[in-house]
Amino acid sequence: MVLDGGLSTQLSALGADLGDELWTARLLLDDPGLIRQAHAAYFAAGADVATTASYQASVPGFVRRGLDRGQAERLIRASVEVAAQARDEAGHGLVAASIGPYGAYLANGAEYTGDYGIDEDALLAWHRPRWEILASSEADMLACETIPSFAEARALARLLAETPSVKVWVSFSCRDAAHISDGTPITEAAALFAGNPQVVAVGANCTAPRHIPGLIAALRGGLPIVVYPNSGETWDAAERRWRGLADPIEYGQAAKEWQAAGASLIGGCCRTTPEHIRQIVAHLP
Repeated sequence: MVLDGGLSTQLSALGADLGDELWTARLLLDDPGLIRQAHAAYFAAGADVATTASYQASVPGFVRRGLDRGQAERLIRASVEVAAQARDEAGHGLVAASIGPYGAYLANGAEYTGDYGIDEDALLAWHRPRWEILASSEADMLACETIPSFAEARALARLLAETPSVKVWVSFSCRDAAHISDGTPITEAAALFAGNPQVVAVGANCTAPRHIPGLIAALRGGLPIVVYPNSGETWDAAERRWRGLADPIEYGQAAKEWQAAGASLIGGCCRTTPEHIRQIVAHLP
């Protein structure tokens, strides 16, 4: 199954200004039609799944912006509706409702460290309102993504047990080829979901492509594996530009290797575009 690519990347290409702590979630309020266009571009490129613009959307985040709770809940639900519109227009595909990490709400980069300063119970309480909204939506599954913290993964596993009809994939941000961002071995984090029939896949995203083969090797033999790394570029602050792998053809070739190694769900994350997804489709058998 081919996932989509970077939603923020495509929204930026369409002219969106994402310089905001709500990031793509701001457009649920200001320009949902642009989100639909971004989803449509990925479906046109051959993606089987649209991942919603709820990654950085949360009830506390919208309330902090000045909305009331009811408005916040409607915007979170709207993220699924907009993706479903694009799917219906394309005539194929699934909708995965994004469950981003607590670090995305903090908007300080903590989704790459897991250094939150709160415990599992607090994470459970923070995640629950959005989880319940999206779990009761028309999304085909939830995408628990860019999870950097073992405590946060435990909290999500508890929420999953509370909603037995929901299907999810769980994808971690990883510091290297063997550990999630807080240093927990990927095998230990994945073991939280081992054998769970609600979990369609476990893996890594928002991670450098060079780490993906090792992560797949570590996860092989358990649940199906999902991988959707970044483009491989790194931000050069001095030159104020991205450096490194950006060529979609190389990314497609790498995706073929990831599939051969054992990955079942493959897509892209930050700095990947519809052309990267087109190349994944072209390179997979």
